[in-house]
Amino acid sequence: MPEINVLDSTIHYEESGAGETTFVFLHGNPGSSHLWRKVLPAVGGGRLLAPDLIGMGRSGKPDIPYLFADHARYLDAWFDALGLDRVVLVGHDWGGALAFDHAARHPGRVAGLAFFESIVKPMAWEDLSPQARQRSETIRTPGKGEELVLDQNLFVRQAFTGGVLNPVSEEDLARYLAPYPTRESRRPILAWARQMPLGGEPAELVSRIEAYDRWLATSPDVPKLLMTFEGSPTLLIGEDMAGWCADTIAALETVHCGKAGHHAAEDRPEEIALALSTWADRHGLR
Repeated sequence: MPEINVLDSTIHYEESGAGETTFVFLHGNPGSSHLWRKVLPAVGGGRLLAPDLIGMGRSGKPDIPYLFADHARYLDAWFDALGLDRVVLVGHDWGGALAFDHAARHPGRVAGLAFFESIVKPMAWEDLSPQARQRSETIRTPGKGEELVLDQNLFVRQAFTGGVLNPVSEEDLARYLAPYPTRESRRPILAWARQMPLGGEPAELVSRIEAYDRWLATSPDVPKLLMTFEGSPTLLIGEDMAGWCADTIAALETVHCGKAGHHAAEDRPEEIALALSTWADRHGLR
């Protein structure tokens, strides 16, 4: 379980496998590299790395705002510290957004890009279900968001009991909860939750998303894979969003992987690994 100094803190990451190609698996909120525990062994060939984002999992918790730009900066430094080049990025949730952003800023260092249940474009409030809209409004409201996420610590529990079709075991839930024993330690979770790009806000992040959308649309030399799911109201990429991706993203292949909740690697790890492996082999990515 390696750990490396990055900027003023540390990044923990899981590493397995070997080969010329490095696959980097990026989790979202409020997960950690633990999300990939059943996916990585089933992927097989290649060097497989799964970092904990800064402030999450077993990585350090520096005194920063935990904005998207902060995560990207620490992730860039982690890539540089390990000397990673020509990688295949695999992202979920905010990990997908960070993968898109990294690829757009370092196009020569990315050989392929796979994602599921990720933030692919800015959204309107009307795009959300009534339940999701109410939840997002509550989280963004000063005082109410702090109570829900920092004081009650409901975000992690709800993610892995309600954001999946099959609630995780108590042991796995404990692993997800372990990095957040105190109010202060939960600040990264709240910061992420408040950054969903809704109604043009936060403006600086919307601009960054629009920049990576331009890259996604104009990079036919980089193969891309979207894995889709069905069967849960928590899904970010439903039929309409998948259609937008197919119409907009260059060199995109879409593979349906069955029924799952938003944290789909808990419900469909084998299907994700198979889709990823088949796609990677077809494009000579390992």
